[in-house]
Amino acid sequence: MIVVRSLQDIPFDKNSVVTVGTFDGMHLAHQAIVRTVVESARKRNGRSVVVTFHPHPRQVLRSDGRPIALLSTLDERTEQCAALGVDVLVVLEFTAQFSRISARDFYERYVVKAIGVSEVVEGYDHHFGHKRGGGIDQLNAFGREFGFLVQTLDALYVEQDLVSSSAIRSQLQEGNVAKAADLLGRPYPYSGVVWRGDGRGRQLGYPTANLRSAEPDKLIPQNGIYFVRVPMGNEQRYGMTSIGVRPTFYAAGERTVEVNILDFDGDLYDQTVEIEFLERLRDEEKFGSADELIRQMDRDKQASLLLQRQYQEQSPTVAKSTS
Repeated sequence: MIVVRSLQDIPFDKNSVVTVGTFDGMHLAHQAIVRTVVESARKRNGRSVVVTFHPHPRQVLRSDGRPIALLSTLDERTEQCAALGVDVLVVLEFTAQFSRISARDFYERYVVKAIGVSEVVEGYDHHFGHKRGGGIDQLNAFGREFGFLVQTLDALYVEQDLVSSSAIRSQLQEGNVAKAADLLGRPYPYSGVVWRGDGRGRQLGYPTANLRSAEPDKLIPQNGIYFVRVPMGNEQRYGMTSIGVRPTFYAAGERTVEVNILDFDGDLYDQTVEIEFLERLRDEEKFGSADELIRQMDRDKQASLLLQRQYQEQSPTVAKSTS
C-alpha cells in the first residue's frame, strides 16, 4: 500500500474507486466500506483509494474544551487499510482553512481532478465539506455531474446494535470492552511508551509497565481492571491492566494505564507496548491496606490465568514463558 500526504504525490488515475472519511476506529462498518472499495477496484481492474484526514477534524474544530476520545491513531488506521488490501491511502492535513472548503469544491478539486475517480463508495450517513454540508443526495448529484458511480452501503448491525464510532466510544467509556470488540471486529487496542513509575507494582509482587500514549486524545476505557492480550513480536502474551488513580495509595492520584504481563519479567522501559482489551475483570477499588489489595490481585491473576487458557485454546499461537 502506498501512503501519500500530498495530492501532488499521487498519480492521476480515472479508474479509481474512492472512499472518503475519518474512519475513526476502522470498525466493522468502516471495514465493509473499504472491502467494497477494494473489491470494486479489482472488478474494474482499477485502483482502490482511501482518503482520510489528520489530525481528526474534531481536534481542529473543537470549541468546548471537552476530550475528543479518539478510537484510533493514524498509524492504527494505516495498518487496518493495509491489511484490507487498499492500494493507496491519501492522508490530507485537516486545518481550519481546509474545513471551509465546500462539499462541491472538495470533490471537484481533490477527488475528481487530483485523484481521478470512476466510483465512490460511502456509508448511508456520509457527510462531507464545510460544516458537513454534503450528504449522499449531494454526492449522487456530483456523480451525475462529474461522471462517476456512487455506491452506498446500508447501516450495519451486530445483533441489534448499530455499528458506529459513537456507540463504540460509549461502550468503552462504560468499560464494556468485549461489546466494543464485537462492534470493532477486533479487541480495542491501546499502545504507549513504557515510562518509569513509582515502582509500586513491583513492591506488591506485580510489576507493571506504565503506558503513555503518543496520542493524548486516544480514548482510555473506564477505570477498572481488565484482562488484555499483549502482542510481543511473534508471540501473543496476556496480562492484567489497571486503569485508574490508585486510590488505595493516593487521595488524588494521576490517572494511569499499567499492565502486568503474566509470566514475564523483562525490562520494557522506553519501549512501545500495545495491549488489546479482552475482558473487564472488576471496578477500581480502594482497599484498607496493601495486603488486602495483594489478596485481590491474587484473585485477579487466577481469573486472568483461566481466561488466558481459554483464549490460547482458541488461538494457534501460545506464548512461552521467558521468566
